[in-house]
Amino acid sequence: MWDHLDVNLYSAYLCAKEKISRYQLTLLNKLKMRNKNKKYFSCPICNYQGPFLSIRRRYDACPKCGSVERHRLQFLVFQELCKKYDISQLSMLHVAPEKYFEGLFKKEFLKYVTTDISKRKNVDYQADLRNLPFEDNTYDFVFASHVLEHIQDDEKAITEIRRVLKPEGVAILPVPIVSKKTIEYPEPNPYESYHVRASGLDYFKKYEKHFGKVVVFSSKDFPEEYQLHIYEDRGNFPQRKKPLREPMEGEKHDDFVPVCIA
Repeated sequence: MWDHLDVNLYSAYLCAKEKISRYQLTLLNKLKMRNKNKKYFSCPICNYQGPFLSIRRRYDACPKCGSVERHRLQFLVFQELCKKYDISQLSMLHVAPEKYFEGLFKKEFLKYVTTDISKRKNVDYQADLRNLPFEDNTYDFVFASHVLEHIQDDEKAITEIRRVLKPEGVAILPVPIVSKKTIEYPEPNPYESYHVRASGLDYFKKYEKHFGKVVVFSSKDFPEEYQLHIYEDRGNFPQRKKPLREPMEGEKHDDFVPVCIA
């Protein structure tokens, strides 16, 4: 796991998860010096420019803010939506909120509400996505990233998301696309972060039953400098711990963000 990462660089990554500091800046500079002949990338979230860390995958993590591929892609998609919507007058429900976006959404939206099935500090509502405690047509935006792959009855969850959205509201509902076609599991797999399915691009067809329009953004829609691709070998499936997964060709894979419009 740490083949490309020495102790100092890992320290920088951990510091990035908290806040920028003089010590971290020193480590970031060391990172750039030691990797001056390697690929440089740009992080659209924190504006860092330089080499990325390879923690779980090649070039996955920004050493300044700690974001990985999906966070950077989702951020860029959100920026595109900001060109179309005046979000300063809108409300958002953020499901299982990620630290990379909490501050941004809270600052940009007129009303920002968070919810999670787990009891977490600083979450406004502890609630099951299949049974939300909100009136119909409450929110202009719902953001639920990498949530639905944990829910067996995902149709019920999608129905609830649609219910609490206002007319012409927007739901951003990415899931990890790790298969050619969606494979449902009989039970959560602890070796895949308790996912209940391996989603393929066909999974997004479920959204089309609930929303008037679904627009899917991909890694290819934005400049390579942001490093939005997933570098991992998916050709070695099935495995003992992941017996239902099917192989996928190549080691460079696109990520996707579906934007669903009510």
